Amino acid sequence: MAQLEPVPPRRPAPVALDDRARDNIRFIRETMERAGSFTAVPGWGGIALGITALGAAAIAWRMARPRDWLLLWLGELAIAIGIAGWTTLSKARRSGASLLTGPARRFAYSFAPPILAGALLTAVLFRLGVTGAIPGTWLLLYGTAVVTAGAFSIRVVPLMGLCFMVLGAVALFCPWNWGNAFLAAGFGGLHILFGAVIARNYGG
Repeated sequence: MAQLEPVPPRRPAPVALDDRARDNIRFIRETMERAGSFTAVPGWGGIALGITALGAAAIAWRMARPRDWLLLWLGELAIAIGIAGWTTLSKARRSGASLLTGPARRFAYSFAPPILAGALLTAVLFRLGVTGAIPGTWLLLYGTAVVTAGAFSIRVVPLMGLCFMVLGAVALFCPWNWGNAFLAAGFGGLHILFGAVIARNYGG
């Protein structure tokens, strides 16, 4: 009776050299992108910003005097700066990142000029009595700041900025009394939406 020889185990098909090289290049590219990006954009902080902005919009809706309306939103700005600063610092500490590194500095330098332009235009528009144009101006220039700074951050940040820009452009051509609704949709709704995306996909 013939003795059956054991069948040798089937070896897995070798990985093609070009596929392996492609995977290595992709890994290196993604690693360099993370190293050269500002990743401490706070998702939970964005949600908190959105909630406070919705509250400010609800209060501002009842205000008839432009000065009171502007002071309320400037107060909301101060709160937003505090929330953004604290949550950004907390996220940077958790991830071991520094806010003094190249990516963080580039993010700040790109973010600041449109914000400064918005502050100057706000003063001019208020002095001229054109307060109805302020919400659209804020949304448009804040979106511009987020887009330009987002070039040094995670990919979802420029998309958020683009949404702010579109909303601001629409607001500039709509009736002036829709301003609070646009501010609620932008600084409230968009911050909550994109904050949730960042918190879920980019570590809080």
